[in-house]
Amino acid sequence: MIKYPMTVQGARALEEEHAHLTKVVRPKLSQDIGTARELGDLKENAEYHAAREQQGMVEARIRDIEGRLQNAVIIDVTTIEHTGKVIFGTTVEIANVETDESVTYQIVGEDEADIKQRKISVGSPIARALVGKSEGDVVAVQTPSGLVEYEIVEVRHI
Repeated sequence: MIKYPMTVQGARALEEEHAHLTKVVRPKLSQDIGTARELGDLKENAEYHAAREQQGMVEARIRDIEGRLQNAVIIDVTTIEHTGKVIFGTTVEIANVETDESVTYQIVGEDEADIKQRKISVGSPIARALVGKSEGDVVAVQTPSGLVEYEIVEVRHI
């Protein structure tokens, strides 16, 4: 059985999505299917087939969320002693050694990763290079453009 590491916020987001799908989207799709059924011949009823296809995708997503939540290992980084080491859930500020450009990322579970929000998956190359290291350490990360070195400026438990 695969366990999925997840932050408290990530678990909450999945629970909210699950509630929305089961309490809002699912009933609306059932209603849409009923309405489309009333339109007559189901063989040539595009509205019916579209609603059934949408229902299948929603049901698959609901099952996926339920499975992930059931197998989630929820980690609340705020309850873990702050040692300056990078661990799952921490927020890390890193600086490119060559250009001195800095960026901040939070290391999260696979389902929570969103580069626009500066959340990277624990399985990403940069997160794998950072985990276990401490403030002040320099890590090398293999990127598509070559090897890049970053210094860990700050590790925060948020």
